[in-house]
Amino acid sequence: MLTFDLHLDLAMNAMQYNRDLTLPLSACRASEAGIEGKSRGHNTVTFPEMRRGHVGLCIATVLARVQRSGSPGATTGFRTHEIAYAVAQGMLAYYRQLERMGISRLIHTAADLAGAVGTWETALAPSPTPQASGPAPGAGEDRLSPGTPEPDVPFGFILGTEGADCIVSPSQLSLWWEDGLRVVSLVHYGISKYAHGTGADGPLTADGRDLLQAMDELGAVLDITHQSDVSFWESLERFKGPVLASHQNCRALVPGGRQMDDDQLRALIQRGAVIGAALDNWMLYPEYVRGETPNTAIALETYVDHIDHVCQLAGNARHAAVGSDLDGGYGYEQTPHDLNSIADLQKVPAMLAARGYSDADVADVMSGNVVRFFQGALAG
Repeated sequence: MLTFDLHLDLAMNAMQYNRDLTLPLSACRASEAGIEGKSRGHNTVTFPEMRRGHVGLCIATVLARVQRSGSPGATTGFRTHEIAYAVAQGMLAYYRQLERMGISRLIHTAADLAGAVGTWETALAPSPTPQASGPAPGAGEDRLSPGTPEPDVPFGFILGTEGADCIVSPSQLSLWWEDGLRVVSLVHYGISKYAHGTGADGPLTADGRDLLQAMDELGAVLDITHQSDVSFWESLERFKGPVLASHQNCRALVPGGRQMDDDQLRALIQRGAVIGAALDNWMLYPEYVRGETPNTAIALETYVDHIDHVCQLAGNARHAAVGSDLDGGYGYEQTPHDLNSIADLQKVPAMLAARGYSDADVADVMSGNVVRFFQGALAG
């Protein structure tokens, strides 16, 4: 089943961890043998694994944070926004090189999106029943059954930011727009130039209000993930354009400011947003202790609980989505025990079906909702 992941830090992994994402997963992990550090040798994402898991589309991020003294959770990073801009431009250069190699394509418009979706749907469609003599596949057998190659078609990447530190000023957004940026997150951890985020609590800044206005004028999408409660509500009031939450779980299931409460989720649903569920264990397990809680305590069914919660709040399956955040600074040591690779996202459809979701609903959660959202958001 085609999957659209709302949040993958692909360029960060390539440039910060020096990972060759074109390698098979086993080879990529082996290349990090003996390297100290969180997630080293434990990564879950490479391009072959994305193909194996039919993750054909994603929001591919640029992420370069500016350090701010006194900002909780954001004491590391680059010294200036100009440096962060240059680093993020290097990440964009990585995506452009992948495009030259035929590995991916950057999606700028609704027409680009339709082309990428169509390419993947064609590649994933079951083969027609052979007319020639010889053994025929069983009824309903897909040509992508285990042991056969995955489709060698380009991934579709929509360019997004995690935090907006790489945007030097609101007036610079137009340059990023020309570069293909379509989704903007105002803040990551702590306090940024534009807003209060995870671990902090406060409003938008004056620059943040100006950036939202610039986004409205250009037609950019707001990714409201990581915003503090106060800045969340102010952003929804001020910003008139399309909003999503790329990798965001439910506070009703896991308490804490990183998750969204039911009122916030309902407000996003009313705005027509899509809400991607994340796979970081501390966002899935209420009593998680970093470095102590084993991943055997958490299963993918817990992840599906968050998808289901959004669907129950909405009264339908048209707003829930996948926003895995896999390899977002951690590896399989910090994911559910039954997820070893991004390809294991393909276990989610059966889990949803077992809970009574129809085939159409499952397809919507895995990709259809996000495709429909961006068809509208990119139409202008």
